[in-house]
Amino acid sequence: MSFNRRQFLTLFGVSTASVTFGSVLPGCQEVSAPPVPPPITPTIPAGLNFIPIPSVMPLAMDSTPKEKQIELLSRVEIQDDLVLPAGYAYQVLATWGDRVGDGRFGYNNDYVSFVPTGNDEGFLTVNFEYISARPWLGAIAQVSSKKLPIAAATAALAKQNGQKIDVSSLGDPDLAAQCREIAQEALLDLGIGVIKIKRNAQGQWERTPSPADRRITGLSGYAVDRDVPADEKLIKSSGPATEVFLKQDTISSVRDDLGDRIIGTFGNCAGGTTPWGTVLSAEENFQNLVPEPVYADGTPFPPSEVPFVLTPDSLDGLGNPFALAGHKYGWIVEVDPSNPQDYGTKHTWLGRYRHEAVGIRVDAGKPLAFYSGCDRRGGHLYKFVSKDAVRDPKSKENSKLLTEGMLYAAKFNPDGTGIWLPLRPETAVNPDLPSDHLGGMIPLPKRPDGGIVRITKDEEIESFKQQFATLADLYQGTPTEQQGAILIDAHFAGNAIGATGTARPEDTVVDSKGSLFIAFTSGAPSKSSGGPNKNIFRGPNGSDNYEHGWIMRLDEDKNEPAALSFKWQMMATGGEPAQGGMGFSNPDNLAFDPAGNLWMVTDMSGVRVNQAVPAGRQANGKPLTSTELVGLYGNNSIWHIPLQGEHAGKAFLFGYGPMECETTGPCFTTDGKTLFLAVQHPGEIYGARQDGAQEERTLALKTVDGQEFLQSRVVPLGSNWPAKTANAAPRPAVVAIYRLDGAAL
Repeated sequence: MSFNRRQFLTLFGVSTASVTFGSVLPGCQEVSAPPVPPPITPTIPAGLNFIPIPSVMPLAMDSTPKEKQIELLSRVEIQDDLVLPAGYAYQVLATWGDRVGDGRFGYNNDYVSFVPTGNDEGFLTVNFEYISARPWLGAIAQVSSKKLPIAAATAALAKQNGQKIDVSSLGDPDLAAQCREIAQEALLDLGIGVIKIKRNAQGQWERTPSPADRRITGLSGYAVDRDVPADEKLIKSSGPATEVFLKQDTISSVRDDLGDRIIGTFGNCAGGTTPWGTVLSAEENFQNLVPEPVYADGTPFPPSEVPFVLTPDSLDGLGNPFALAGHKYGWIVEVDPSNPQDYGTKHTWLGRYRHEAVGIRVDAGKPLAFYSGCDRRGGHLYKFVSKDAVRDPKSKENSKLLTEGMLYAAKFNPDGTGIWLPLRPETAVNPDLPSDHLGGMIPLPKRPDGGIVRITKDEEIESFKQQFATLADLYQGTPTEQQGAILIDAHFAGNAIGATGTARPEDTVVDSKGSLFIAFTSGAPSKSSGGPNKNIFRGPNGSDNYEHGWIMRLDEDKNEPAALSFKWQMMATGGEPAQGGMGFSNPDNLAFDPAGNLWMVTDMSGVRVNQAVPAGRQANGKPLTSTELVGLYGNNSIWHIPLQGEHAGKAFLFGYGPMECETTGPCFTTDGKTLFLAVQHPGEIYGARQDGAQEERTLALKTVDGQEFLQSRVVPLGSNWPAKTANAAPRPAVVAIYRLDGAAL
């Protein structure tokens, strides 16, 4: 559903035609000030603790007259900083390269978890998702204090196969060694980190290193000499897929000789924190490092399917130089931050797909319910339900409940209802029609070859159903091995049984009453993955192919975690107010504060942020798509959405991030006085900002009632955050946001 104009926030007017979005005071205690003094003394909206910062575009119910609003927004300057409301500050807690145990704080920090260990102290567990090639390559020598052979390897690879190479097939042992050295350094920057922190008497957080501080990297447990036994840092696994990991007679020739143990974790995006004090880390885009496709028995395609890639703008295929087995990545990893010997367990009952998050529901006397989304275009929403019930929600014995249960995928109906389909061998094959999905394509398991086949014609679905009656006809092995293979191939098995293709489900969070909130980031399709069901995911005025996203609320029937049916409704819609949206684009991570308010951060692609939008919003005589309009929304941002009171359901702009970054992983302390936030990949597109480089761009904006006007926007090229000194290399970092008066946010 969309919201009418009365439901949008009122933002105050500003006093000059040139608006500077953000300023901060120098020093270790960084203070964000109002972008520009307002012409009148602003008031805090009832029920909020802050004055919303001005947006780069018109928002509904702005008290400024339209003509004045056009004048004020005719020119803006974007700042390379974390911009917050007046009276709020941020403190940098940890930055890429900082020492953590026997390793370093990793790159592209994402999910942040805080597990208290006492008053004003606890463990901060942080995910490290992927490598942004340009800024990483530009600063890794300084961070690692190593002289990596990047230039030599880049030049050599440029002469071979377009800079993509299967390292095992290289005839040049020196180049192979160079590729492994670079890939190893990158994999050490991925995975999970645990640090101990404490709030001092002045209200500032500080690191207090402990024996539990550690890095779980993309190569934890890797033995360089394969004749040497793998060490204690190998990751464990549980559930049916372990039978596939242990299997000797397989279709695939890939062997790692580790059985049910696993080397490292990577692609660690969002996650969740359990009531019993463990952290769940979600492996997302593993397909960029190792092969995603599997054979009918669940065993992986060879590493050569994802070659090593090194260019000035790309660093991928990091698993290739180490021949990592692809079917062991794409899982949920559980880690106990307080246990220094725990390097994680991948619970295979939770499924293998491009996990973005974990929504956790733990009710005493009932089964566990864990929710997660597959963040790809056409990805599904999943629920795991444990076989046994919870006794004590705070008992660490609950981790055992993750070792047995059932994984379900959601099927949404246009009438606001839905059902959960079990991913088990007996479930009937009944794919949706390609014509019901944007992009007109459904990827299904390919037999007998393995991998997938992309179905584009409705009549081909009927033929597929006649050939394969149940999932048991698509997967091989003993009953347990079959179940494991289905879980390993969860996304394509989900397509086969008719789970709904959705709009990139990024985050899943459960409120105190048991309602699930899901951030669907983008309703646009992909040629390789497919797209969302166009009967479910529709933008304002019924439009499809809608880039700007939604937040959905899902309620289980009778509020039972193990229910097999549910009701759903869209509770927030992205997009311009002129089109019926709420002023944001691409909602991503979600979090609840202790008062029950929903907080959201956005995930607009760095290549589109602040990009020009020509007058008339046309290119080559054709209207721009919603994807081509993402540049309107400024830098990625932070929003506050009350769910109760006078402003329930409205979105209030709380902050903007630095240049080319995502603001990710919002996490509150139990007293609500600190918001931990990860600032990921500043400078991802241009790298370090050189000598204050900037560019002035023209964007065709619209007033709330649809009148077009032109804005001149000054955009920094690259980032120097968080150092904020000239030409400094940008680094991802985790910050603590707080009020200067010490009150709750």
